[in-house]
Amino acid sequence: MNIFRKALILVVPVMFLVGCASAPIDTTDDVLTDSAGGLNDSSTSGNIGSVADTSDDDAQMTGIEDGSSIGRSELALSDTSPSNLLNTRVIYFDFDRSKVRAEFTDVIAAHAEYLANNPGAQMKLEGHADERGSREYNIGLGEHRGNSIARHLGLQGASRGQLDVVSYGEERPAAMGHDETSWELNRRVEIIYTREQ
Repeated sequence: MNIFRKALILVVPVMFLVGCASAPIDTTDDVLTDSAGGLNDSSTSGNIGSVADTSDDDAQMTGIEDGSSIGRSELALSDTSPSNLLNTRVIYFDFDRSKVRAEFTDVIAAHAEYLANNPGAQMKLEGHADERGSREYNIGLGEHRGNSIARHLGLQGASRGQLDVVSYGEERPAAMGHDETSWELNRRVEIIYTREQ
């Protein structure tokens, strides 16, 4: 029994490290609730990785609504065309979750690329929640949502110094109703550029 326990102590950390090295980004929810209904964050708040490795193969970005691709260096905040992914400034979330929906990955990638190419640009990520849950819980959930977006941006080239995460929880609803349609609009992170380059 004692040998089994020692082997288990040695094998589990190795399996964890191997799993982390090959796991895709954000495959699980960032917010987990414990049995008391509190928040458990599996990551360290505010600790954002940065990936500076971009290859020539990454010189084109797809995911534009019309199916075309544009050079990443051509992305500009001043371009108000509907096909500019930088014009999408609200990321929506599922109920009680901070995992980024697949439909927003291209939007986040476009913002990350803009930040990486414009080191003087700064962004505020405002996390929000719907009215369900306690005030404290919703503040925490909004923060987890903002940090989730910040992690994605950091992994795709944005630096931590460019990002500021703020949570308003349920305090600033986008919709005032008490139904699912309103709640869906309130579960969000708003992207606000505080300094453009």
